[in-house]
Amino acid sequence: MSKEFSAQRLDVKAFAEDGAQLSGQAPLSGFERLMAETEGRGGERLMSWQAQGEIRNPLHVHPHLWLHLRAGACLSLACQRCLSPVDVEVTVDRSFRFVADERMAEAEDDASEEDLLALSRSFDLLGLVEDEVLMDLPLVPRHAHCPEPLPAPVDDHFDEVESSKPNPFAVLGRLKK
Repeated sequence: MSKEFSAQRLDVKAFAEDGAQLSGQAPLSGFERLMAETEGRGGERLMSWQAQGEIRNPLHVHPHLWLHLRAGACLSLACQRCLSPVDVEVTVDRSFRFVADERMAEAEDDASEEDLLALSRSFDLLGLVEDEVLMDLPLVPRHAHCPEPLPAPVDDHFDEVESSKPNPFAVLGRLKK
C-alpha cells in the first residue's frame, strides 16, 4: 500500500524512504511573493512542479535524505528598459539534503557543497518551490527587442545649459599656458 503525501505538509523522511514522487500544477495566484514580483499580472498562469525523494547510504546509521525538485513557470515581469510586461520562463532543477535540525544545517552549511534543509514532518514543499523560483528570477528582466521605441528624455533647457558651460579641457589648456 502506497502512502499519500501532501505538498503542503510533507513528511520528508517518509517521502524519501518510499522514494516517492509528487507532481502538480498550481495557479501563480496562490504564490503571494511571486505575484508581488509580477505586479499582479498572470495569476491564472500555472506553476508546474515535481519532487522525488531518495535515500542515499540506506544502511548507514544516519542515511542521507534527499529531495530532488523541478519547477517552472512563465512569469510576467516588468522590462527594465521600457517598463512594459515581458514574459520570462523560470525553471528550477535542484537537489536538497535534509539534516536533523536547523542547528545542524547551519553547522554543516559552510563545509557542504549541497543545499541543506532541516528535516520536518510537515514540510511546505510549495513554499520551497516559490523560494527557489524567486531566487532564479533574472536580476534585470528585459525584452530582447522592446516592442515600443524608448522615449527620449525631454528637457528644453538642456542644450542651453550645456552650451553655456565651459569645456573642462579648454579650461585645463589655459592653465597650462
